[in-house]
Amino acid sequence: MNPSDDDKPLLLVGTGSETVAPGLHILRGQGQSFVAETDAGLVVIDAGPGGKVTQGMIDALRQLSDAPVHALCYSHGHIGYNSGVPVWLEHARQRGEPAPRLIAHANLPRRYARYRETQALQHRMAEIQFNRAPGFFDQRLPMHDPTETFGERLVIGSGEQRVELFWAPSETDDAIALWHPGQRLLYGGPALLDSIPNIGTPFRTLRDTVRWADTLEAMAALRPVSAVREFGPAIAGEDEVQRVLLHTAQALRWLRAEVVRLMNEGLNEQQVLAAMHYPDELFAVPWMKPTYGDPSYIVRDIYRSENGWWDRNPTTLHPEPPPAVGEAVAAAITDKAAVIASAQALADAGRWQLALHVIDLLATASGPAPEIAHARRLKAQWLRERARQVPSYVSRNLYRVGADMIEQGTQDRFGIH
Repeated sequence: MNPSDDDKPLLLVGTGSETVAPGLHILRGQGQSFVAETDAGLVVIDAGPGGKVTQGMIDALRQLSDAPVHALCYSHGHIGYNSGVPVWLEHARQRGEPAPRLIAHANLPRRYARYRETQALQHRMAEIQFNRAPGFFDQRLPMHDPTETFGERLVIGSGEQRVELFWAPSETDDAIALWHPGQRLLYGGPALLDSIPNIGTPFRTLRDTVRWADTLEAMAALRPVSAVREFGPAIAGEDEVQRVLLHTAQALRWLRAEVVRLMNEGLNEQQVLAAMHYPDELFAVPWMKPTYGDPSYIVRDIYRSENGWWDRNPTTLHPEPPPAVGEAVAAAITDKAAVIASAQALADAGRWQLALHVIDLLATASGPAPEIAHARRLKAQWLRERARQVPSYVSRNLYRVGADMIEQGTQDRFGIH
């Protein structure tokens, strides 16, 4: 863990605002929130994480408009994007205005209920994924329920100033987007990023790859002349918007077809991963960069969507407890120094991932043998080397946090090996 990062807001994209069209603005906070000036009042998508960040969003908004906030809309149900709702409600109260409508998709309350039920798990996963100290999220992820929900579409305002909220299942099944028909501008929410779609993250539940492609194609059918991403620069020009949306959908559909083809040939998950080759014409474009997610994450999610948990090794069907397995393997290795030497040779050749596979023969064991302690130290060192090789933010953090936990002896608390 990196305590020096504890006070840095997560996924902060900067401060201030940007006008993308008359009466349509970006507010920078946790991702890019969005503001539409309508004849009903201001429609704001995402309240931000709270505290100074949300207050900064409000201050930036008031440089743009003095109109009341008619609605706060939840772009999706991931915790943090709307933790700042009370700050906005207090702002309205101080101005003597009615509380804004709190609008979300109909699936969001079910997600919030699940997150409340699994709160400790959600906090642990976030600590690892975002490399924060234990307990960092205990008071930082409040959830505030919407006051109303909708299913497919909701119109706010009238005439040329109206906006349409619509269901856009993608990163979550409760994601929404905003369409301004008068100016043909799309705010894509979590469905539209400047990197590969965030499907298959190691800690999260399944995300539907084909449904995300469906959403992108539905957005393209609106024929936007500009599109605002939740992360990344806005897309200008009808042709460019079409290119990004439809290309991304095509890449997702290709991944689904290729994984299905390999599964039908009888390959297991690891074999599918090894057989995948990602064509440059689909994946070597700026908006498919693996800066947060990774194409192999998507492959895993597609595989899991059609397969159970079994890795096809009969040994793992009814396993012994991990400590017992580790001890038994370590005890069976009579020349532990040779294992370390073999792993070290791979590391010296820069083959860090293979070195990790070999060193795990000892590093996952417990016991007093000095070679086991040595193996753990090497594993932590090589995890950090591996982190330097991968472009995905999530993968880098998982490698680094794993190294920290090994060195601190806290890996059992998180189930890390």
